[in-house]
Amino acid sequence: MFRYQIIIEYDGTNFVGWQSQKNGMSIQKETEKIFIKILKEKIKIYSSGRTDAGVHAINQSAHFDCKKKISNKYKFVSSANYFLNKKNISIKKIIKKNINFHARFSAKEREYKYVILNRNAPPILDKNKVWHLRSKLDLNLLKKAAKKLIGTHNFNAFRSSNCQAITPVRTIKEIKITKKSEKILFVLRSKSFLKNQVRSIVGCLKYIGEKKWEINELEKVLKSKNRKNCAPPAPARGLFLSKIVY
Repeated sequence: MFRYQIIIEYDGTNFVGWQSQKNGMSIQKETEKIFIKILKEKIKIYSSGRTDAGVHAINQSAHFDCKKKISNKYKFVSSANYFLNKKNISIKKIIKKNINFHARFSAKEREYKYVILNRNAPPILDKNKVWHLRSKLDLNLLKKAAKKLIGTHNFNAFRSSNCQAITPVRTIKEIKITKKSEKILFVLRSKSFLKNQVRSIVGCLKYIGEKKWEINELEKVLKSKNRKNCAPPAPARGLFLSKIVY
């Protein structure tokens, strides 16, 4: 048995998310179908983590096992992309790994990016890739508020009601916020994130950037551990899984 890691890029707009589901098209299922077609054996792909409907990936990491060694990796990737590119999925790289490697459990850190387009005119080129906001956001307030979330906290207020994580305690290593031209970029790093955590954080920071909330409101939400106190989460279309560190 041989184990391979794949690095995948995808546009999540028309998918129900990474995980195979009965109610729609998933990245996992579409990729498995093509791998089965090429390798002519049953293939199950395991990712570093599930991305929700509408969420994109720049460098999603996953692994699969197969009985035969893939001797020509370039040919395999080219063949897979011939079919997958039509679905807005691209295999960027394939790497032979030790059988002990696991895309999810071996990961030491995950990085997500969130993009806000902060201007009056709606996006055309970046449609479905940004959260378009007309109200001007105060960058300094965003940065000050984000510092309150760095470190280890109970993020129960910032996770989806159907999140299946055993504990809501997570450690955020960094929240970096920068502005370039009309775009505000959020980069968040942690070993792992709760379902909807990044989008919930961005949603709350947006309230502060608009001066709808004071910074202490964010601290109250965090301490409350109550989802009802959280601001509406940012839409999925601005979120990208950008890096997995092993």
